[in-house]
This record gives sequence, structure tokens and C-alpha cells, in this order.
Amino acid sequence: MFDRLIVSILRNDAKLPLFTVEERMEMLREVLQVYPNVEIDSFDGLLVDYATARKATVLLRGIRAISDYEYELQMALMNRRLRPEIETVFMMANEAYSFISSRLVKQVFSLGGNIAGLVPPYVEARLNTRLTKRTSAQKGA
Repeated sequence: MFDRLIVSILRNDAKLPLFTVEERMEMLREVLQVYPNVEIDSFDGLLVDYATARKATVLLRGIRAISDYEYELQMALMNRRLRPEIETVFMMANEAYSFISSRLVKQVFSLGGNIAGLVPPYVEARLNTRLTKRTSAQKGA
């Protein structure tokens, strides 16, 4: 659909994610290395400003459920107001993955549930390492 795709992570100090931006970029590079036209990056500030700086003309956004659509529609309309030359395209997730969120995967995994097929094996291994370290640290505290 696109000649070039930039997968970029917003640096958001208001959130406390399980993995740093750098770690998430590393995981994305590992999983997406089979696609030579995909680039991994991160940014601060407004997405439309970042897109303009990178000469991107389309924002590709994934939608899993109606609740995603409501939020993404608001963002797309604001982005259009800020930068009318940049279009937003929505892609629906495959129904087999439409229920997946990072919060849910982390919760299931931390409670001992099987997440095989929900995340790539490399990411599952990283989750295992991170949550094992976190559990060990909590037991030692």
C-alpha cells in the first residue's frame, strides 16, 4: 500500500510503560527487519509536526474496536485542522487480533497465562525476562 512506512513511538513522559522507548524500538527493529521499506523511529510533540519534518503525507492508524475509532476520529480531525495536507488512513485489525492491547497482554502474561500467538516470540521472551526481573526485585524488597 505504501512505498515507505515509518513506525514511530511517541516519547510520552506522562506514561510509565514496561519498556523504554529504546527497548520498544529495538523490539520493533527485530520483528520488522524482514521489511526493508519499514523504518523505526521515535518523536516528541505533535505527530503532524513530526510527519511534516519526515515529509510524510499519510498517517496510518490501526483500529481494533469502536472505542478506538471514536478516539482516532477525534485525533484525525484535529490533525487535519493543524495540517490539512496530511491525510489519515484507518486500517481495521484482523478480527483475530481485535481484542489485543498491551495492557491486556501484560496482565495475562504476569498472571501466568499463555500469550503465544498474541505477540512475536522475541517480544514474549523480552516480556518474560522483564517480568521475571520485576518479580524477583519485588520479592527481595
